[in-house]
Amino acid sequence: MFQPQERFLRHAPRDGRTFRAKRNLWVMLNVDPMLLTGLVLASVVGMFELYSASERNIDMMFKQAASFVLGYVLLLVMAQIPPRLYRLWSPWFYLVGSILLIAVAAFGQVRLGARRWLHIPGVTSIQPSEFMKLAMPMMLAWFLSLRPLPPRWGTLLISFALLLIPAALIARQPDLGTAILVFSSGFFCLFLGGLPWWLMGAFLAASVPAGWVAWKFLMHDYQRDRIITLFSPESDPLGNGWNIIQSKTAIGSGGLLGKGWLHGSQSHLDFLPEGHTDFVIAAFSEEFGFIGVWLLILLYALIIGRSLHIASATQDGYGRLLAGSLSLSFFVYVFVNIGMVSGILPVVGVPLPFISYGGTAVVTLLAGFGILMSIHSHKKLMS
Repeated sequence: MFQPQERFLRHAPRDGRTFRAKRNLWVMLNVDPMLLTGLVLASVVGMFELYSASERNIDMMFKQAASFVLGYVLLLVMAQIPPRLYRLWSPWFYLVGSILLIAVAAFGQVRLGARRWLHIPGVTSIQPSEFMKLAMPMMLAWFLSLRPLPPRWGTLLISFALLLIPAALIARQPDLGTAILVFSSGFFCLFLGGLPWWLMGAFLAASVPAGWVAWKFLMHDYQRDRIITLFSPESDPLGNGWNIIQSKTAIGSGGLLGKGWLHGSQSHLDFLPEGHTDFVIAAFSEEFGFIGVWLLILLYALIIGRSLHIASATQDGYGRLLAGSLSLSFFVYVFVNIGMVSGILPVVGVPLPFISYGGTAVVTLLAGFGILMSIHSHKKLMS
């Protein structure tokens, strides 16, 4: 009469061990399975779209795949490092990054009219501005976590000095897109630290005269042309307005369901410039239509939402500020790229995360998510 119960008990421990083993695998790897799934899905979508947008360029595919492999290895490595070490290293990362930016301004390599790279003899060239995408929020999170919040005036003045110096050096290269990303990554730490709303309103009001000064004395001619093109691309349809006109055409021609993978006429007939890098969302929209774009946006929203959940669940001040800043910075990547390609923002050269071709951006993004997963997996030790 006890045979069914005995059989159940005989199988139960084995099933329980299997369940615990699966659960503990993620714990041992220090990764969040939900966030990792979203990142992998975005990477797979990016590889499929790159194959089409690059005209089936196998060499480009291998390079991007190698960047993804390196990025995910770096993610796993950085997820194992306790956040207390990131906190300890933050000012040194910022200092090294700032010194490298100064070195770029002094004797960096010039490519396509921009001085953005440092050449390491016999090794490779590096772009220090990418390093600052992580060093900036780490520095502001470290600085603010040591002081009373909301920040007082002295803290605010020092924080904005820490923000403006690297951002100005990057904008001078010139690389306005990266300067915006670096500045915003640090600004989000201030925002999450309790920056008063009235002060943000004052900054917004001050941006009007500051924008006039920048237009008159700081902007390059090509940057002014991009802003003019934003409001009237048809004024120069074969010149400055060509990119945005063709990207809008590609987006509109996709319709509801798109023309199908590998069947985008604008990108495959070379009407759409940079269809595999900055304007890849236009090529994606032409092939997969309105539904495909919204599914991609939903995937991004899930990644951002999960990242913000990790930030909100962190009790440590440094970890909460850093995780929140990295999450909102990822949002800025997505918003600025889609905004500029659809014609609601100026073209500033910001890639679409995981979809645009570019190894450095992929590795930097995944490294940031590695830090985020470290904060999540070590949150009990931090609190």
